[in-house]
Amino acid sequence: MSTFLELGLKEPITRALTDLGYEKPTVIQEKAIPQIISSIDDLKAFAQTGTGKTAAFSLPILQLADETKNNTQAIILSPTRELAVQIGNNIQEFSKYIPEIKVATVYGGANIEEQIRKLKKGAQIVVGTPGRTVDLIKRKALKLGNVEWLVLDEADEMLNMGFKDELDKVLEATPETKQTLLFSATFPREVEAIAKNYMTTPVEITSGEKNSGSKNVKHIYYLVSERTRYPALKRIADINPDIYGIIFCRTRRETQEIASKLIADGYNADALHGDLSQAQRDTVMEKFRQKNIQMLVATDVAARGLDVNNLTHVINHKLPDQIENYTHRSGRTGRAGNQGISIALINKKEKGKITPIERKLKQKFEQAMIPTGDEVCQKQILHLIDRVKNIEVNENEIEGFLPNIYEKLAGLNREELIQRFVSLEFNTFLSYYENAQDLNDLSKDTSGKKGKASSENMTRFFINLGRKDKLNPARLIGLINDQNITEALDIGAIDILDTFSFFEVDKDYEQATLEAFEANSPEFSGRGVNIEITKKEKSTGGGRRRGRRPFKDGGNRRGGNSDRRGKRNNNPSAGFGRKRRKR
Repeated sequence: MSTFLELGLKEPITRALTDLGYEKPTVIQEKAIPQIISSIDDLKAFAQTGTGKTAAFSLPILQLADETKNNTQAIILSPTRELAVQIGNNIQEFSKYIPEIKVATVYGGANIEEQIRKLKKGAQIVVGTPGRTVDLIKRKALKLGNVEWLVLDEADEMLNMGFKDELDKVLEATPETKQTLLFSATFPREVEAIAKNYMTTPVEITSGEKNSGSKNVKHIYYLVSERTRYPALKRIADINPDIYGIIFCRTRRETQEIASKLIADGYNADALHGDLSQAQRDTVMEKFRQKNIQMLVATDVAARGLDVNNLTHVINHKLPDQIENYTHRSGRTGRAGNQGISIALINKKEKGKITPIERKLKQKFEQAMIPTGDEVCQKQILHLIDRVKNIEVNENEIEGFLPNIYEKLAGLNREELIQRFVSLEFNTFLSYYENAQDLNDLSKDTSGKKGKASSENMTRFFINLGRKDKLNPARLIGLINDQNITEALDIGAIDILDTFSFFEVDKDYEQATLEAFEANSPEFSGRGVNIEITKKEKSTGGGRRRGRRPFKDGGNRRGGNSDRRGKRNNNPSAGFGRKRRKR
């Protein structure tokens, strides 16, 4: 493999790379850098996420740019604010010893007037998101008439995000003599169309197998139902105490809900989605980079531009609609030669989506069983012991306290001391997982079905919602699970009628179910939800209630115990290794 100097880069650039710890170019860098330096041909480059694409196109631009001229010579487009900022920062680091080179990063959500002032001062290289770039062109603050290089980074994602019109407008503002450099992790038909319409006989280079996944990523799926999806997520986190990963969700609402649940349960987690301001996004990302956050719950938009290394896991809370998005999600781990794990939580209906993803990745998924409570406890105890065994002891700091400590512990032998130490750290965790149910047995898809047959172990409940409220079995199960009655509550028969319905739950939790609904006072489709225990007899429907007592208070079961709201703690490990301060 060549060195960066052998690729034709000048000394100030290679010196900056040495300072940054770059030793050898990656495959895509080794192919792209000399090609761009030595040729004016357009370039179409395939490179998986994490293979060093930014350096592959920015280093040759720095090599060729004329630092004596202040006009914009290169425009680099990226799909997200995070990626634009990352690229801009990287180029500034690469040009550390070329002070005449100025870089301007422009994106939405930031003060446009400040960006205009920076452009007026002159910037040879501009990095921007498509929307803000077009806005600045319309304001005549960004002039691209002398651009020599146009870079489309993550071109597939820009099209997925609906930026085709913006791309067209930027391309129209650039001269025909420019060199267009298109970088993409996948090459769907839409990207090929851009190459055909806007590039002239481009040279094509690839790093790895085109449209396939990284060989450094292991792909695993767990079979869940909707009611075990979140408990399964927690067990996966607990069986991996050193997890440092991203949990991907489909929607902003789902992202915030999952993050909020994890935080409430004591995990170091936070959300990243489009409803956050730029300042909030920056704060979350800084915490994540410093590993003060172990699990970042994010939408697909955040799949790009996260400048974070050494992620151990990517977890798909739900599979994305487009196969390419799974490729991008899984590409956040297994980077720079490291090994990574990509996990998908799927129900039986989603299982059919695995095969086309496998074909695209050219890799097989492995089905894994959801960890049992005993497996989680065993892993967590050994992790605790490893931490104790490997802790660095500073004798100078603790030496003065040791005599009193030895005196206090004088009556305990070695075995008793270990037992008490583990119990102190671990009792809450063991208590949480004591008699924990096997989620693999509970992960049978019940959506669309009317539940299990009634049994003597079930209590039958009336609920004041029915088909007219757009209630169905899946939504009713979701409503029940939202009350956090207990982990993986066993739900039995469901009978949906016009204006009311019936459902069954494990008899052991009948009082807890009543209390949870009373304490939470949930609403469904704008209506207050009322439940009560009723007899196990089937109704004939038609909107008429049979065999149940009227409410003593005229139908309103709300109120009472409202101070209990939000005080349930589902944290299996409060005080055990979750919210540790980073030293």
